[in-house]
Amino acid sequence: MKKVFSVPDMSCEHCVKAISKALDGAGFSGYEVALDVKEVRVDTDAPEKVAAILDDEGYPATLK
Repeated sequence: MKKVFSVPDMSCEHCVKAISKALDGAGFSGYEVALDVKEVRVDTDAPEKVAAILDDEGYPATLK
């Protein structure tokens, strides 16, 4: 199921790459990092895991 996270601290392409690398490393493949709206959309049943990954990377996120 697609979950949408608001990531207000995401501000540049470096942020997008860091988040993508972290999600890839955790085994996620069905995701989209949208810098223009500062959102990460992930196909997951474990939103708390995604939030923890984003937080560990320095991008605190809230589930929308």
